[in-house]
Amino acid sequence: MHPFTLSLIFLSFTLLTLTDGGSIGVNYGRIANNLPSATKVVHLLKSQGLDRVKVYDTDPSVLRALSGSKIKVTVDLPNQQLFAAAKAPSFALSWVERNVVAYYPHTQIEAIAVGNEVFVDPNNSTKYLVPAMKNIYRALQKHNLHSDIKVSSPIALSALGSSYPASSGSFRPELIKPVFQPMLDFLRETGSYLMVNVYPFFAYESNADVISLDYALFRENPGQVDSGNGLRYLNLFDAQIDAVFAALSALKYDDINVVVSETGWPSKGDSNEVGASVENAAAYNGNLVRKILTGSGTPLRPKADLTVYLFALFNENQKPGPTSERNFGLFYPNEEKVYNVPLTVEALKNYHDNPSPVAPVSGNTNQPTPAVGGSGSGGVSKSTTGNTWCVANPYADKNKLQDALDFACGEGGADCHSIQPNATCYDPNTLVAHASFAFNSYYQKQARAGGSCYFGGTSYVVTQEPKYGNCEFPTGY
Repeated sequence: MHPFTLSLIFLSFTLLTLTDGGSIGVNYGRIANNLPSATKVVHLLKSQGLDRVKVYDTDPSVLRALSGSKIKVTVDLPNQQLFAAAKAPSFALSWVERNVVAYYPHTQIEAIAVGNEVFVDPNNSTKYLVPAMKNIYRALQKHNLHSDIKVSSPIALSALGSSYPASSGSFRPELIKPVFQPMLDFLRETGSYLMVNVYPFFAYESNADVISLDYALFRENPGQVDSGNGLRYLNLFDAQIDAVFAALSALKYDDINVVVSETGWPSKGDSNEVGASVENAAAYNGNLVRKILTGSGTPLRPKADLTVYLFALFNENQKPGPTSERNFGLFYPNEEKVYNVPLTVEALKNYHDNPSPVAPVSGNTNQPTPAVGGSGSGGVSKSTTGNTWCVANPYADKNKLQDALDFACGEGGADCHSIQPNATCYDPNTLVAHASFAFNSYYQKQARAGGSCYFGGTSYVVTQEPKYGNCEFPTGY
């Protein structure tokens, strides 16, 4: 037999035998007014070979449409209901009966995400998280579903106090005793896993002058050697995941598995959102799918079988914030692909990281580009110092901006003394100016870590020093 033919057979066999190595799902967000019906969405999922979906609520039309589809579903108990679920076991029981028991097993609900990124929720709901998780689990026990349906909660990477290098990964000290230890004990006792939202895009966008695009997109590059463990990292995703594994190990929870509940890359962004493009989105998602479905773990956990949920199924036209927020979708609302990306082992056989983008549909989803720090030429105007700052998006929803400011100055631990009345940065006395100072304080205290300038999409990183009156923005603490 010709050696080339033999190689092809071996490659096909390898791909087929490693399908159990990892799993790909997708987040089905619905902050839009132009999406197809839930029934059409289920047909779309099946046509793409996707057998896992994560939703952000328990909409009856969605759960009914998924009935009999054999698609595994993760549902969400919203942050706004954490208090009730924590304080009233009867509420948790009623919620489980209405939103889980009523549909299971015809709708294959496999997990409940209790809240989403609760630690950055400005409503101070952190203390209700673990009690709510326990009450939801007890409600499942009453219906004998606790062995079939896992209970967890997605955390943002900003829940780490340190994430670079990966070997130094650790959870934020103020969260360990009150939240992380009891939550990890609960996950261990119930055989569940930790959900983590990981976005290399935000780390790259914030540090494009020092992070290689090839490193962020799983392309060929020399990699980076971790000074702590000596392991070589060839992509940013692995480094971020291993920072979480290291944080778990530091607390002696090496037996807790991780599920990547969100990850993705935007196909479009504002002029200051460096790296947001169709080509980069296609490369990131395509190469990530290949990594996961061919059974590749991480340098620290080479045998880790990761389940990864791509964000997101559709572009969502009503999401607030910069343009990227509305352009994380794999599909347009008319069900056309934004770009070509493999989602199954079969599709991987002909995959090469040489994307052929699908022509975009008509219509402009761009918002006005904030003037602060933008270059106006499609890139980022580099500072001469290499410093970066985090500022508020002046076009963000004012209520969301105020909530984010309250979080930064409260639970976030930002130094907000300078924006108090009569202090040096009180003037100009505007929400945007005060939020920018607070966001930047938090960002610098987090050592400009990836994801630390996000605040629910109300902020972004700039490379030119912000100017608000006579106020000076710090670049480090």
